[in-house]
Amino acid sequence: MSLIRALSKELEARSDASLRALFVARPDLMSPGVPDFAALAARASARVSVQRALERLNRPQMQVLETLHLCTNTDTGHSASAASVKKLVAGSSLAAVERILLSLQELALVHRAEPPHTASPSAHRQRFYLPVGSLKDVVGIYPAGLGRSYTELVRLQPAFAQRVVQLVGELHRSGAAIQPATTPMEAALALQHWTSSPEALRAILATAPERTTALLARFSNWAMGAVPQAQRKASVIGEGHDVGPVDWLLARGLLVPLDAAHVELPHSVGISLRGGAVIDNFSLTPPKPTLGTTTASLRRNAALGAIAETLRLTGELLHAVREQPLATLRSGGVGIREMRRLADALRADQHTAAVLLEFCALSGLIRLDVDSSCWVQPPELEWLGLPRQEQWLWLVNAWLASERAPSLVGQPINGQPAGPPSHRTPAATVVNALSAEAQRSDAPVVRKRILEILQELTLEAEAPDGTAPVLDADAVLQRAEWQQPRMARRFSSLIRGVLAEAELLGLIGSGALSQLGAAIAADAPDDAMDILGEHLPAALNHVLLQADLTAVAPGYLSPELSQQLQRMADAEGQGPATIYRFSVQSIRRALDAGQDAATILDFLRRHSATAVPQPLEYLIEDTAQRHGKLRVGAAGSFIQSDDEAALVELAGEAAAASLNLVRIAPTVLISHAPPRQTALVLRGLGLSPAVEEPDSAVVRLNRTAPVAGAGARPVYSAPRTAPPDADITAQLAVLRSHAAAASSNGHRPSAALNGGEEATQLGLETLRKAIRLKQRVTMNVVDSLGNARLETVVPVSVTGGRVRVFDPAKDTERVLSIHRIIDIEATGEMHP
Repeated sequence: MSLIRALSKELEARSDASLRALFVARPDLMSPGVPDFAALAARASARVSVQRALERLNRPQMQVLETLHLCTNTDTGHSASAASVKKLVAGSSLAAVERILLSLQELALVHRAEPPHTASPSAHRQRFYLPVGSLKDVVGIYPAGLGRSYTELVRLQPAFAQRVVQLVGELHRSGAAIQPATTPMEAALALQHWTSSPEALRAILATAPERTTALLARFSNWAMGAVPQAQRKASVIGEGHDVGPVDWLLARGLLVPLDAAHVELPHSVGISLRGGAVIDNFSLTPPKPTLGTTTASLRRNAALGAIAETLRLTGELLHAVREQPLATLRSGGVGIREMRRLADALRADQHTAAVLLEFCALSGLIRLDVDSSCWVQPPELEWLGLPRQEQWLWLVNAWLASERAPSLVGQPINGQPAGPPSHRTPAATVVNALSAEAQRSDAPVVRKRILEILQELTLEAEAPDGTAPVLDADAVLQRAEWQQPRMARRFSSLIRGVLAEAELLGLIGSGALSQLGAAIAADAPDDAMDILGEHLPAALNHVLLQADLTAVAPGYLSPELSQQLQRMADAEGQGPATIYRFSVQSIRRALDAGQDAATILDFLRRHSATAVPQPLEYLIEDTAQRHGKLRVGAAGSFIQSDDEAALVELAGEAAAASLNLVRIAPTVLISHAPPRQTALVLRGLGLSPAVEEPDSAVVRLNRTAPVAGAGARPVYSAPRTAPPDADITAQLAVLRSHAAAASSNGHRPSAALNGGEEATQLGLETLRKAIRLKQRVTMNVVDSLGNARLETVVPVSVTGGRVRVFDPAKDTERVLSIHRIIDIEATGEMHP
């Protein structure tokens, strides 16, 4: 019976509670909804859905599933029981394996099956299982890290097939206990029998050179390895005492060359190295890392200090962007020069400045102006006026929900692990700030899982005396690899960057998960805000003015005070005790912004804990007195005419209001619009202006209105892992009603590649099974004219919506589009 139909029957026999649990664990099965159990089984067997389900399995579940895959055959229907799986999983118990198999059955990754024909009568009382048909494609060619069999390697590696008969002959002549062979397949079976037990392999390795055991240990978790000149000629004939371990293993077929640089450890050799078991490191409990500790006060102070510093630097960054927007590169992102300028303005290193810039962008505190290709601050930004705990939560919510990985900035584009950028890496090969290379669609899920793991490890290791465990990246990654081994690579590429970002946001303090981080991990942002509001010192609203033309901030200043000071003084130093130095240039900057001497002095008197020093007062008044004798303004075009009356009339014309005309001389008007736009408006008024411009540049209007949604307060919601109860109830109702109707009609769909979801999956299942078994199939194919014809062919491969087939009648190969195949049926005939 088809595996999909078998799974469909099993799903239909389940209770509503069991189906509800299935939809909660695998929400993609009902997104969108399915019409019947056959379609549900087809979707549960689809490669993409199975891949998503495997990403949620822990290590023991994956080990049992991969072992079941290795000791069953979905093509022939050869099933396995918990007892047979237990024999191949060292350190397991029958109850544990049975419990895991039942959990996999609940997830619709395996289903019940008939016992093999060779099973004993007593074995029929046991439960036998088969995995879903697409598991082979999802797991890959190295399930459980074991290589392929010698017979597969002979069939798939032509170079090895040409060499294997000679290799076995040389071994036989050298005295090895191996049967001679005359064909590649016989040689493969001889090698497989020669290495089939741990005892036989130990006898073979007894005469191996030094370091051979250490070399084989590198293949303990993965069957393929990199070896220079892997296809070298190695032979046991004339072998000297100084032979290396690689040559020794290649000469005996214990390593099989795949290409010029890679080798593979065959399946039987890998099994024997593991003592005859598929899994030799089975454990139902995750490993417990050795962790350091820190005190609660150090953790709290470090977290609060990081939050205060991040908020201060964010405010300074917004001020710097408002004063001078950040230009982007043609290839996207902010270049190294702009980042260096921003880092100098923040008095921070470039990596910290880049991460903070990413925080501001993903939080909506800055936006990309598409007309100027610059990052700018939206007008009337709400964030600047919020209390500091709300400012912090704004950043945290945006960070949790963002599909960007800020710490990837500065890393090589080829995807090395995140961390501080290397000064040896060329700028052209690294990820630029705010570029597309820092986009990671899985970032929200990874961040959430890392926070949950941090909380889990903290609860396990937290001591009664209040000390907290220090959690490094290795400890978190070890637990992540146990809980979700299929996502280990995603975790390893992001984990160090996520921890560094969490430390900047105060979710981690002194290497330990802070109270704020625990509240965020538990989806309790209100509790986090209460904790922060209770412990974070209030922002200061005063400075200490000094006679040396400086102002000292005795702590973290409010954003409004900090920004006003930055307009009239230059910040120096780092940390909360910032020094602001007044100079002629800085005072002139405030005057250019529209302030005058009286306004500046009044501001300083209101926000200084000391009197305004006389030298500073003299500096402000003297600079203001000289300011403005020459005025510079902006103009896009001018209008000149000897007819003064006509210009006066034009300046008062309502239809010309869009030009913002200003009269600067009796015969001259200036406009903010460029020459061509000014000329168009004047022609619309019936005038005939002559345009004087050096070139014919295209008129471009700059947009000043903010982008919709820019600067909006982000609200984080945890990624939904289960569909709503109401949707599940509705889906169950559809399934039950259709099952009742189908049972009365006796409907059973055929295997078609262009039908419904079930029919398509059945057709693909038939095709892939025929490819593996080299069976002939009968296809009903429609040509370009709409004519249908039956063809008996041997499918060779199926990918990308096309199937390559061999036509025995015409002795040719051709490619068919899957959408032209109406239905397909296996004939059961083997192709020679």
